[in-house]
Amino acid sequence: MKRYYYSEPIATFIQQRSAEIVGELVCHSTSVEQPQRDAWLEEISILKNLLERYRGHGKIYFEYSVPRLGKRIDVVALIGPVIFVLEFKVYEKLFTSFALDQVWDYALDLKNFHEPSHDQYIAPILVATKFGGVLPSAPSAPARDKLMPPIRATPASLADAIAGVLQIARAAPIDPTQWESGRYCPTPTIVEAAMALYNGHSVDEISRSDELAKGRHERVAIDRRLEVRGQRGRRGR
Repeated sequence: MKRYYYSEPIATFIQQRSAEIVGELVCHSTSVEQPQRDAWLEEISILKNLLERYRGHGKIYFEYSVPRLGKRIDVVALIGPVIFVLEFKVYEKLFTSFALDQVWDYALDLKNFHEPSHDQYIAPILVATKFGGVLPSAPSAPARDKLMPPIRATPASLADAIAGVLQIARAAPIDPTQWESGRYCPTPTIVEAAMALYNGHSVDEISRSDELAKGRHERVAIDRRLEVRGQRGRRGR
C-alpha cells in the first residue's frame, strides 16, 4: 500500500501540468474542499519554481502518510543526501509554535520509526507563505543523528534554505526506490492508534510491526522534541 497520494521524480514533477497533479491528489482523497485544492496549487507552484535546479537529482512525494500520528506530511522531497520534510501554511503570516512542533514531530517520526530514514539527514521546513519578517540567514547544523532543528522559510527564501542544508550535508544521495519501500515500525499508543483509525488509516498501517520500535525510540523522540522546544524558548521564540 502506497504511503503517499502522489510521487514522481523531480524532473517529471516539473514537466507535469499542475492541474494533472492536483487531479491525482484528489483521486486519493475522500472529500476535497476548494481551499485544499488552492493550497495544493500554491504548493505545486512554489516547488516547481525552485526545484528546477535539482532536476534529475531526487524525488518528491505529496501527502505522505505518518500512520502513528494519523496525519500526512504536505511534501517530502528527497534531494541528494537529504530528506526534506515540508509543511506549508498557505496564507499564514506567522510561524506558530503549533506548526513548528508539527513539522518537527513529522521529522522525528521518520527518523525514529522509518528504517531507511534512520541514518539520513532530515531537514524539517515550515513554510508560511505570507510571512513578512526577517528570517535566519542560514540553517543550524544538524545534531549527531543528522536531524536538523525546524527551519522557517517563505516562498522567496525556501530555495536558499534547501541549498544551505545541502551545503552542510555530506553523504551519498538517497536511493528513492529503497527509501520508499523500507519498513515503517511504529509503536502507537492507544490514543495515537485510535486517532490514526479515525483519520482513515488501516490497521496494517498502524500495527506494531517491530519490537525494535518499542520504548527506546519513543524515549529518543520525546527527548529531541523537548530539546528543540527548549532552544526556541531560550531564543525568545
